[in-house]
Amino acid sequence: MSEFKHNDIHVFQPFLSCFFTNEKYSQVKVATQSALMDSKHLLEIEFPTAGLDSVSGDDEGGIEMNSSMTLIREFCRRFLKPEEATRTRIFFPEAKEVEFAKKTVFEGVSFKMDYLTKPSLLEDFGFGTKVKMVKRVQPTDEIFLVAYPYFNVDEMLVVEELYKDAVVHTDRKLIIFNGELDRIRSGYYPPFFYPKIAALARNFLPKFETAYYIHNFKGRVGGTLFRSYPGPWQVLRKVGDKHVCIHQQETMPSLKEVALSILPSA
Repeated sequence: MSEFKHNDIHVFQPFLSCFFTNEKYSQVKVATQSALMDSKHLLEIEFPTAGLDSVSGDDEGGIEMNSSMTLIREFCRRFLKPEEATRTRIFFPEAKEVEFAKKTVFEGVSFKMDYLTKPSLLEDFGFGTKVKMVKRVQPTDEIFLVAYPYFNVDEMLVVEELYKDAVVHTDRKLIIFNGELDRIRSGYYPPFFYPKIAALARNFLPKFETAYYIHNFKGRVGGTLFRSYPGPWQVLRKVGDKHVCIHQQETMPSLKEVALSILPSA
């Protein structure tokens, strides 16, 4: 367990070996609140959905998204005060996700529900009018929560537009949940074919502060990359029923560095 002094309060940042119990949710809440207190208005939260030791793809895509939706709902319940609900706008990837959310885990809530994209055959052929994100928000909106914007590459481009037009030079906050930003960071999308995505990696993603992050590595030398703001980035290895820190640093290491260098050499 490491100890860090933050805003004159000693904050402990252990990795909790449990999958979204009350203690885990509390840890995510404290990390997010700490980042916002430090005027970090563009946050990333990334966590596995199929279990503490799972990786992306362990569950079918639709199941992973539904699991993320449930976790986001629980986070909102714990993180937001009742009076903040009407000032919070949650963006799902598509309009159909909003409809599904309203009928299931977000039924009857006071949050404003919205979407990033609305696929249309007319738009595919160059017809139709794209609605600017700034026209979708309201003056009373204070917090934007963006849910898993990774299925379509255009979704993160819309998130950048939302940030530039509705967050910059304001007191609003934008939090991305399970956006799989590592796909963009790692060059998963070839720059030649996706120049706009490559520009996101250079110009937009460095603006993010990671509030809470868990990424697992499987295999013979598996482990976990973990961060809980304001603590350092930690590489952990599971020993018995505990996770032991084998490396830590202040900046985020690349996933390639963790998999090919840090874990094998520990």
